[in-house]
Amino acid sequence: MRVLLVEDDRMIGESVHDALKDCSYAVDWVRDGKLALTSLMTHVYDAILLDLGLPGADGFEVLRTVRRGDQPVPLIVITARDSIEDRIRGLDEGADDYLIKPFEIAELLARMRAVIRRRGGQAAPVMTNGVLTLNPATREACSGGALIRLSSREFALMQALMIRPGAILSRADLEDRIYGWNEEVESNAVEFLIHSLRKKLGVDAIKNVRGVGWMVSRQT
Repeated sequence: MRVLLVEDDRMIGESVHDALKDCSYAVDWVRDGKLALTSLMTHVYDAILLDLGLPGADGFEVLRTVRRGDQPVPLIVITARDSIEDRIRGLDEGADDYLIKPFEIAELLARMRAVIRRRGGQAAPVMTNGVLTLNPATREACSGGALIRLSSREFALMQALMIRPGAILSRADLEDRIYGWNEEVESNAVEFLIHSLRKKLGVDAIKNVRGVGWMVSRQT
């Protein structure tokens, strides 16, 4: 899942960004309201975390832009503005939740899962292709009755492939699902992750389609 984080405070932004990455989300972090508006025009997001006090464009302007769109994206306001007037305004203008700073990261993640469920998204579904099973809650894979612990990046890659067993994803497709667009990505990062996953899950867990990309088989 891809998350847009709009937060101008570096310390808070880094904490939230790192926590989301640890949970296998791809995160685009911007610190300016205008950059957030640009991101919304060029990318599709599964969830948005939005501060209100932003340079460039106010958070309420970003919120209104999101709600004028066609997709009901789950959105949580994260802000130091704790007046009842601001809370009512945020919810009335379309926020799914309103979380006041300072907050615990664990609570933010729980609220994210809740608003995704309420919006009809799939919050951490268990996935299987008939042979391999992925559990997002524990970041474990089950293959041949054995539980295998995966790193956050390994899990994100397998999750991208397991969403549609039989579909081929290119290197660019996988990078887009694993990394935020402001992250540096080594040229062989995807190949390194696939090599590591094959060592853990077996050489046949991920199929290489030469010159095109990778896939997991659909078992019946």
